[in-house]
Amino acid sequence: MPSTEPRANIRHEIIDPTECDQQAAAALVTAAALVAIADRHVDTIEREEVVRYINDRQLVPTIATSCIDSLFDERTRRLEQLDFADFAIDVLRPVSGLSLAPDVIEIAERVAAADRYLHSHELQAIRLIRLVTMSLPKSKVMSCSRGSPRSE
Repeated sequence: MPSTEPRANIRHEIIDPTECDQQAAAALVTAAALVAIADRHVDTIEREEVVRYINDRQLVPTIATSCIDSLFDERTRRLEQLDFADFAIDVLRPVSGLSLAPDVIEIAERVAAADRYLHSHELQAIRLIRLVTMSLPKSKVMSCSRGSPRSE
């Protein structure tokens, strides 16, 4: 007799573009903010570069430009706290091995170059982003479905 209950893993088969966009925006903006604060001065041009990069490539089409702006401001404040490295690693770790990783690195590089001065701390921030997005093992599978992420 067939079961009338839905399959338990059906949630992992349905992709929610809004949730994917939120995860992508978090990673992209966090990487950009980490580089922006590295030289202790966040320029308006750095925020503009973040928005331009994301919008030109349509990386998070379900998220408004004003939300990206607000997220950038929130992330720059958050990354000025003592546990900034743990926070950044937690946000960037799911990007490891995904197709988004090159965009995360490129947005960081573009933000560093936006003010036409490349500070040594910005280079260090980019190195950290590369390390996290390219080589650290993922602690969880980044799922674009509703429900909680699965552990590997």
